[in-house]
Amino acid sequence: MLTADLLIRGGDVVSVHTGQVWRADVAVVGDAIRAVLPPGTPVEARETVDADGLVVAPGYVDAHMHIESSLLAPAEFARVTLARGTTTVLADAHEIVNVAGREGQAWMIGQGEATGQTMRWAVPSCVPALDGFETAGARLDADDVAEMLDWEGVTTLGEVMDYRAVVSGDPRMGAIIAAARSRGVRLDGHCPNLSGAELGEYLWAGIDSDHCKNTAEVAVEKARLGMLLMLQEKCLTPEVVRALLDLPHLPDFCLVTDDIVVDAIVSTGHLDRVGAVALERGLPPLAVLRALTLQPARRLGLDDRGTVTPGKRADLVLLRSLTELTPVVAIAGGTVVGRDGAPLTGPGPAPEHPFGGTVRIGAPDARAARWRVDLPDGDHAFRALRVNPVDTYTEPDEVVLPVRGGVVHWQGRTAVVAVFERHTGAGGVAFAPVTGQELGAGAFATTYAHDSHNLTVVATSEDALREAAARVVSWGGGMRLVREGGAGAGIALPIGGVMSERPADEVARATRELRAELAAWGWDNRNAFMSLSTLTLAVSPSVKITDRGLVRVVERAWEPATVG
Repeated sequence: MLTADLLIRGGDVVSVHTGQVWRADVAVVGDAIRAVLPPGTPVEARETVDADGLVVAPGYVDAHMHIESSLLAPAEFARVTLARGTTTVLADAHEIVNVAGREGQAWMIGQGEATGQTMRWAVPSCVPALDGFETAGARLDADDVAEMLDWEGVTTLGEVMDYRAVVSGDPRMGAIIAAARSRGVRLDGHCPNLSGAELGEYLWAGIDSDHCKNTAEVAVEKARLGMLLMLQEKCLTPEVVRALLDLPHLPDFCLVTDDIVVDAIVSTGHLDRVGAVALERGLPPLAVLRALTLQPARRLGLDDRGTVTPGKRADLVLLRSLTELTPVVAIAGGTVVGRDGAPLTGPGPAPEHPFGGTVRIGAPDARAARWRVDLPDGDHAFRALRVNPVDTYTEPDEVVLPVRGGVVHWQGRTAVVAVFERHTGAGGVAFAPVTGQELGAGAFATTYAHDSHNLTVVATSEDALREAAARVVSWGGGMRLVREGGAGAGIALPIGGVMSERPADEVARATRELRAELAAWGWDNRNAFMSLSTLTLAVSPSVKITDRGLVRVVERAWEPATVG
């Protein structure tokens, strides 16, 4: 008689290879699938899971994501996402690496080793995201990247966000790409709506995936050329899905999360949520399941998972159906880790880390919070960032403001964004108006601000700006909203200014409260945190702001602060 550590009895096993579903028992020994057996085959098992009425499928594999975006430390992230069926991730730690460099990457890898989730790692390719246009806490050159690609668990060059540098032949980016290609690792991409000859140059460089939001036409163009589409939730527009389904053959694609904050994970899900959106948009259930399992496993070179097959890793999810993707039971490496989307274990101790002193500035005083310019007295047209309620795209706008004695008088006329450099203590700051939102009196301050994570404040008054910023600085990093007539909300992020030490439930509660306060303040966006935290992402079209000034993203050039 076969002996097993775990027996999954009476389920319907799904093949991601053929689409067939058949009744079978699954025996697990250690962390591997020992056998897929006819139902009722005698097996002596230490533990049995009754799967009657459930579908047995492979565990989910996330081929592109950032743990820091959950605001959780790695162990807490793993605990809550394992229960949602995410058993393997390829994590690009470019948030903490932009703050703390190689030490940040090494810490993340070490933390990941202690979890039940398989964590593979990408070395960030763009630290800083746009070299020469912002101040980060670190700078990685080709030699750094080459060495880090040899670290245990590292398999990939992280998303090459500075795609303009690639297509223009920038030597620094070329050297980083050459270092990765010489080691035979995968090169992940980030190139929203890159098309035509420029897309060809990007592919020629060896970068063969993209996880960005594209038009339907560009998504098809990329798929036609063999670029692997990694579709996060915002990419699954009706137009893109329809265009893919209209092709003679549905191309391979992966479903990925990229950036999901913990309150969304615990309330709506992780990869299971992205899969649900894909189904809602009309993608076939088997295609969705393959995009959650086999295809990302193959992308990561992990041939030991992504399928319910003897000899493969026992990462499994038990589902009510192929259209209900939140696991009734989640299994990682042969161990039951979650039921009905909830983890079976409580949070562990707060992680030790060396990143508590990375906010190296004091709270902005009245002088620092004042927008000063070298302009004569009079009314001037200033370049503004216009945001929208749907995504993170920012358009150029203009706002006419009076200047008196070298000071811009903006209160009562516009909201502004101010970016204070936090890494060197040198005190650089840049201001710009923000349009597209009807905000009340108040301010939102954050050190979670892609990708250099400088202290960024959106405010409608200097007093509120100073108050919100002071609280975040006193925490050693975090997010804080103050508003007139409201209680305000916030969360400390002492791990490099981008992650919390606290349990997931506490962080989720705080971020949920913060979302509600942002909505009450008037910040209207499907994903308020991403909308605010990417005002500084100088590789994301079309105009952004860093601690050094305004950037025209597509042109990879400075944008003058004034118009005309």
